[in-house]
Amino acid sequence: MTTSSSERGVSLGMPELPAPAYPADVRARLEADAREVIARYPDSRSALLPLLHLVQSEEGHVTRTGMRFCADMLDLTTAEVTAVATFYTMYRRKPSGDYQVGVCTNTLCAVMGGDAIFETLQEHLGVGNGETTDDGKVTLEHIECNAACDYAPVVMVNWEFFDNQTPASAKRLVDDLRAGQPVEPTRGARLCTFKETARMLAGFPDERPGAVEESGSAGPASLVGLRLARGEAAPARVVHPRGGPHEEPQDRVHEPSPAEHLSSHDAPQETSASDPAHPAGPAAEEGE
Repeated sequence: MTTSSSERGVSLGMPELPAPAYPADVRARLEADAREVIARYPDSRSALLPLLHLVQSEEGHVTRTGMRFCADMLDLTTAEVTAVATFYTMYRRKPSGDYQVGVCTNTLCAVMGGDAIFETLQEHLGVGNGETTDDGKVTLEHIECNAACDYAPVVMVNWEFFDNQTPASAKRLVDDLRAGQPVEPTRGARLCTFKETARMLAGFPDERPGAVEESGSAGPASLVGLRLARGEAAPARVVHPRGGPHEEPQDRVHEPSPAEHLSSHDAPQETSASDPAHPAGPAAEEGE
């Protein structure tokens, strides 16, 4: 007795049906925006990345319909668009939350506490990497690098910075997001939804009153090197070994100002230079 392929659970590999089109009113609105984006580039193909952000701002992720729209507007195949949309992690391929909470787990953030923060949030929210809470508010993910190592460990929400985080502060952050409480990034403008962020990444201005002025620029820790190069920073402090001829009395211990202590890993660390009783000693030669 033989069984059919359907009974054996074998797929016949039938091709997927074409993606549905946007409703006429949505299509007309997106076309007007897309033409504005395309006009910025001498080669229309260069507009693909911002157009993917544009369609992501419509539905919260890049759908097959959105990729078909991009292909039509740029005279590309859907395969060409799909290749780009699946390459970059900023394009979501499935429905996600209003707030994308990304925890940096790359080297510096990880050793400064990023791994602990990510594990804490997974347990606290009851979700895994790339998963969304039941209320649709928060999608949690680990990020390889937030490009903010000077403020490690860093959490980003919809690409806005939350610096020098701890497991406790990260839990408060996601709780406030889910409760609809106002949340202020460490640097940058006040938060908006992921769809609104995607539209800005497509190249459209932030129209919220005062938001542009709130954005500011790089934080103090990021600008130390530039200030040193320009000769604008204060002279470096010289710390002499304990017991040396220049030791200060205990009542004159220097307390660093906020400008000198700029991030969580800028604090003085115990080393062989600061603790002569426990020197590291010279490194052994190879083979010794």
